[in-house]
Amino acid sequence: MPELRAAIDAVDGEILHLLAERGRLAAEVGEVKRAADETNFYHPDRESEILRRLMAENPGPFSAEQIATIFREIISAGLALEEPLQVAYLGPAGTFTQMAAQKHFGRAAVLQPTTGIAEIFRLVDSGQAQFGVVPVENSTEGSVNLSLDLLLDYPLHICGEVQLRIVHNLAAKCSMDAIQRVYVHYQTRAQCRQ
Repeated sequence: MPELRAAIDAVDGEILHLLAERGRLAAEVGEVKRAADETNFYHPDRESEILRRLMAENPGPFSAEQIATIFREIISAGLALEEPLQVAYLGPAGTFTQMAAQKHFGRAAVLQPTTGIAEIFRLVDSGQAQFGVVPVENSTEGSVNLSLDLLLDYPLHICGEVQLRIVHNLAAKCSMDAIQRVYVHYQTRAQCRQ
């Protein structure tokens, strides 16, 4: 067992040095972009290309999804060295929209909660946020009309998609048999099939 742990420690050291090198390269990319007066630091098509390539080359034992999650965070941290992304989402903190924003942009993005979908569009349109995450569709209720209407009202476009599995739990101090009535928000109820 000590030999295995020592081998893992050695690999961790190599990973750390490679991450540092990747970080230096990402910072250099940011400098080149700034020198060229490029204002768009985030290129979702490039990120998708990287993730697809890495998942295809993945020799295992990690799943393709695990590889994508790990590298999304590495890419997010690299982007933060270039220029931290400002991302508006439907708040407050802890919402499914925040989870979708973190899943898409990684934890290094600066996430800004808002009180409404229209506010997200205003923040992105005014340049106070570079991106916004809004619900567009869900499998139980269909399209989110306000988001679609605002896409027509603002000169913005969809540049990415996040699919998020929604899970709710009913918690109580009593047994299930003792529960007589459950009061629930209409949207939460629509998201629950069982």
